[in-house]
Amino acid sequence: MATPLVTPLFSPLALSSSRNRHSCPKTLFQSKDGKTCDSSATQKLNQTRLRKTDGQRRRFLQMGSREMSFGRKLSTQAMDGAGTENTSTTISRKVFAATHLLVSLGIILAADQFLKQAFVAASIKFPSALFGMFCIFSLLMILDSVVPAAATGMMNFFEPAFLFIQRWLPLFYVPSLVVLPLSVRDIPAASGVKICYIVAGGWLASLCVAGFTAIAVRKMVKTEMTEAEPMSKPSPFSTLELWSWGGIFVVSFVGALFYPTSLGTSARTCLPFLLSSTVLGYIVGSGLPSSIKKVFHPIICCALSSVLAALAFGYASGSGLDPVLGNYLTKVASDPGAGDILMGFLGSVILSFAFSMFKQRKLVKRHAAEIFTSVIVSTLFSLYSTALVGRLVGLEPSLTVSILPRCITVALALSIVSLFEGTNSSLTAAVVVVTGLIGANFVQVVLDKLRLRDPIARGIATASSAHGLGTAALSAKEPEALPFCAIAYALTGIFGSLLCSVPAVRQSLLAVVG
Repeated sequence: MATPLVTPLFSPLALSSSRNRHSCPKTLFQSKDGKTCDSSATQKLNQTRLRKTDGQRRRFLQMGSREMSFGRKLSTQAMDGAGTENTSTTISRKVFAATHLLVSLGIILAADQFLKQAFVAASIKFPSALFGMFCIFSLLMILDSVVPAAATGMMNFFEPAFLFIQRWLPLFYVPSLVVLPLSVRDIPAASGVKICYIVAGGWLASLCVAGFTAIAVRKMVKTEMTEAEPMSKPSPFSTLELWSWGGIFVVSFVGALFYPTSLGTSARTCLPFLLSSTVLGYIVGSGLPSSIKKVFHPIICCALSSVLAALAFGYASGSGLDPVLGNYLTKVASDPGAGDILMGFLGSVILSFAFSMFKQRKLVKRHAAEIFTSVIVSTLFSLYSTALVGRLVGLEPSLTVSILPRCITVALALSIVSLFEGTNSSLTAAVVVVTGLIGANFVQVVLDKLRLRDPIARGIATASSAHGLGTAALSAKEPEALPFCAIAYALTGIFGSLLCSVPAVRQSLLAVVG
């Protein structure tokens, strides 16, 4: 190895090649074989080695960066693949859910229509949907005792349809309010005042009877309250639904205006925009603040939007309001309107009672004394007190009979009045809805004033006097009362229908009416 003769290589002078090139004197090295070389040659050799080392380092770094970029590409591709897989999975789930809903709801609607046609063909004067509800409930109870897994599977299969009916339930009551101007046109003003008095006073009386009966029975049986089965809640409305129905309304309204019979008849042509206006009113009304809902219920908003749409179309087309309202609810199966489509779901509402009752069967069994006693007493009181007060205030017998089932849900109330002759079914539906609106707005305050603190008594009293609308209003703020509301809501309609199906009971009611 060469050894320096004068100055070592690691001296400060050797750190800068440019400085050594100009100012550093030559330094001689002597190798082992006796040869000498100067410092400039050594520096050139070192610089060559450094350049080789730098080149190797740069090639290594380039190879590393290429490997890193390749890894990033692989990870990005993997993430893209996972995102695509998640998107396709989400789409497939939504498609499956939509198909599940259509199939389950279609089966319920088909069963309702089949029972209606069968009962009409057999001339049976009994609510066909009520018979179907008993059949479904009996089937579920049999399956639960023999093959519990089959009963659970049946409940799970029909749950989307049940939630759909729950979500849109108030919408099925609206048609009677929309066509109310046509229904009450021939009713004298004095009779209208009497009907309002009976409806408001009757609601309060039925509430008190049901609530205090439940309290009295609970004191006798002393059954402790237990937790009920959780009730599934439907999903809220989305912005997409709002804009979709809004688009349908605008397109169908303009189309019906320029092509009045494009779908064959005026009722069918008006159906899309009248139906969409009803749905839009309900979605908007459901999204209002709670303080506004107390005085402006979603059903009122829904009916008002439908009437305004009919009024706007009647003005723009020059036909007037009455013909458009007539197209809204035609009551003709071959030429249905928007109201006919909505009221066509009322039978499915009754069939859905079977699923809610089966889900709360343990609760019904545990509190059977309070529930059944209160429902029976309240239903009897409601029917006969309405008949008696109508006679005392001098209301026309046909109008009195039309408002007899004021505390029973619309679907079964219409079936009850169909058992009598000369009744006004539109008035019946309107009175039932108004009773529910009164209960929805005032039930909680009145229950507090009456000091009815027990959740069972509050739930039974609300449902027995204000059916579905009162149930929805109370359960929104008192979830613990919801199971009892749901049970009493169904049982009140069921018992009232069974009672009025007996000819002797109908004759006794007519005798009281006079």
